[in-house]
Amino acid sequence: QVNLVESGGGSVQAGDSLTLSCAISGSFFRINAMGWFRQAPGNRRQLVALITSAGTTRYEDSAKGRFTISRDNAKNTVYLQIDSLKPEDTAVYYCHAVLQGASSEYARWGQGTQVTVSS
Repeated sequence: QVNLVESGGGSVQAGDSLTLSCAISGSFFRINAMGWFRQAPGNRRQLVALITSAGTTRYEDSAKGRFTISRDNAKNTVYLQIDSLKPEDTAVYYCHAVLQGASSEYARWGQGTQVTVSS
């Protein structure tokens, strides 16, 4: 069983910074990629950023410049730093991991953490 536990969400003011964390635990051979998605009310879940096992990063266009994804391989943890928060960043942020099992690759989601930005 694999668990993804997010933390770091909360209610902040516009212009603040926030760092989300996602710790991955359980039995797997390797974490191939980790990422963050977000879902605002009434919208579909969308990719924010991802990072591969090699450290390659990819950002959704609206996340470029203010969002930074990083990972600590020793801790099986992925981070998302968000600077200069805007009200439109308000959403539930979900951690996502692509894991390598014994014979196949599979994906898991975290439970989500709420970020609310007030103007």
